[in-house]
Amino acid sequence: MRVPIRKPGKFTHQKADHNLTQAKLDELKEKLKRVKASHKPAAEELARLRELGDLSENAAYQIAKGKLRGINQRITDLTNQINYAVVIKPANSGVVQLGNTVTVKINGEEKEYLILGSNEADPGRNIISHNSPIGAALMGRRKGDEIEVEQRKNIIKFKIIKII
Repeated sequence: MRVPIRKPGKFTHQKADHNLTQAKLDELKEKLKRVKASHKPAAEELARLRELGDLSENAAYQIAKGKLRGINQRITDLTNQINYAVVIKPANSGVVQLGNTVTVKINGEEKEYLILGSNEADPGRNIISHNSPIGAALMGRRKGDEIEVEQRKNIIKFKIIKII
């Protein structure tokens, strides 16, 4: 039987976003400590199950092995995220940058957006990524600039009121 080969999508080769706030970096370090603490018990469990005999028919051994593999991968991922992190330090230079809170006027209504990296984006709380359509349009702009963003075949007009 042949397995279908899928074509890569437009998000396949996106570069990782290493921009993090200090709070998020601290959170990742704590998470790494917790995951490392779970490594030793999982390795001991795997060693105990290995001693039970036939490994090819030992389902508990296979499950423990998969769990340990997942823990090791999580440790690697978190370590890489921490090592390559770039801490966001907001500057009040009058130009929209990472870490700034921007107040914009949309259709007569004022909205505030905090611009952070992709890892911390939460549109429900008005925290947007600098890679999002709105965030990308705001980056590098100044107070008073008017911006048009196309979103779902609609054009939304913004005016920057305040940059903090």
